[in-house]
Amino acid sequence: MERSPERTREMLEAEVVALKDLIEVAGAVVSTLDLDTVLRHILTSAMRFAEAPAGSIALYDGYRNDLTLHAHEGLTPEFVKTERWSVQPGGLTEQVLTRGEILFVNDTAYTSFFHNPTALNEGIRSLICVPLMMQNRIVGILYLDDFVPRDFDKERMKLLSVLASFAAMAIDNAQLHARTRLMAITDSLTGLYNHRYFQQVFNRELNRAKRYEKPLAIIMLDVDDFKRFNDTYGHPHGDKVLAAMGDFLGEALRSSDFAFRYGGEEFIVLLPETEFDSALQVAERLRELVERRSLDVLRGIAPHGVTVSVGVASFPRDGESRGDLFKRVDDLLYRAKEFGKNRVYSRREDEP
Repeated sequence: MERSPERTREMLEAEVVALKDLIEVAGAVVSTLDLDTVLRHILTSAMRFAEAPAGSIALYDGYRNDLTLHAHEGLTPEFVKTERWSVQPGGLTEQVLTRGEILFVNDTAYTSFFHNPTALNEGIRSLICVPLMMQNRIVGILYLDDFVPRDFDKERMKLLSVLASFAAMAIDNAQLHARTRLMAITDSLTGLYNHRYFQQVFNRELNRAKRYEKPLAIIMLDVDDFKRFNDTYGHPHGDKVLAAMGDFLGEALRSSDFAFRYGGEEFIVLLPETEFDSALQVAERLRELVERRSLDVLRGIAPHGVTVSVGVASFPRDGESRGDLFKRVDDLLYRAKEFGKNRVYSRREDEP
C-alpha cells in the first residue's frame, strides 16, 4: 500500500526533527560530564522520537546484576521511588540483557515474560527497551513506555540505536571521569581518601554542622610503634599493615562517614551528625578491631599484631573552628600515646 503525500511529508518532517535531536544530543555528550543531565536530554529526545509519554534510563551493574535509575519522565512518584532493582530470572530486563538488541512489547497483557507488578500497577501496556552498549558490554537500558497497546514501526525505531550509542558514550565518559577523580582524592595503598581531600571535606562538614546546628565528631588514629615494626619486619610488611588499616576502617564505619589516610601511619575519621558519646564508642570499636584483626593479618609474619592510639573530639564540645578542633584531637592522640598507647583518649568534662 502506497503512502499518501501527506503521510510521506509527515514522516520526512519527523525524520528531520529526529536528526536535529541527534545533533543536540551529540553536542550535550561532548559538552558536559554531568551524566544525569546528558541522560535526561537523551531520554527526552528518545521519547519525542518514539512518541512515548513516559520513559526512563537505568544503568546496569554486571557485578551486582542490578540496575540503578538515573533519568525518568512521565512516571508516578510511586514507580520511581524504587531507585535500584535486581535482574529477575525470566523477566523483561533479563531478556534485553540476554539478547543485546532492541526489544518491542506491543501489549504487556499478552507478554509472558512481563510480570513486574510495579510496572503493571503503573498501567504500562507497551514499551520499547533499548540496550545501551559500549564495546559489546551493556552499560544500561533505555525504557520507552506507553499506557496503551501499540504496534511499533520497527524500521523507524532503528534510529533509537543511534541515541543509545550516544547514551552509552556518555555513561562511559562519565564513569571514566569519576574513576579519574577518585584516583586524585584517594590514597592508593589504603584505598582511603587522602590528606588533600580531608581538608576539603573537613571544611565542608564543619560548615554544614554550624549551619544546621548538628554535631560533628573527629577521630585521629596512629599505629603504635610503626617505625619499630618497619625496622624489624621490613617496609613491605609495614605496607601490609597500612593496607589492612584501610580495610578495618571501611568495615567499621557507616556509609555516611569519611575515613582518610592523613599521612604515614596516621588516619582520620569524620563522623557527621554524631554526638560525642557515640563517637567514643566508634573509636573504641576501631581500637579493638585493629588489635584483634591485625593478629590474623600478620600471622606468619610477626608474633603479634599492631595497636593504635586514638584521640576523639567533637564540635561544638571541643572547639568551633577547624584549627581548634584539629589541634584538640591531635593533642588527645598524643596524650593517648603518653599514657601507654593502645587506648582511646578524650577531654574530660572538667578539663578546660
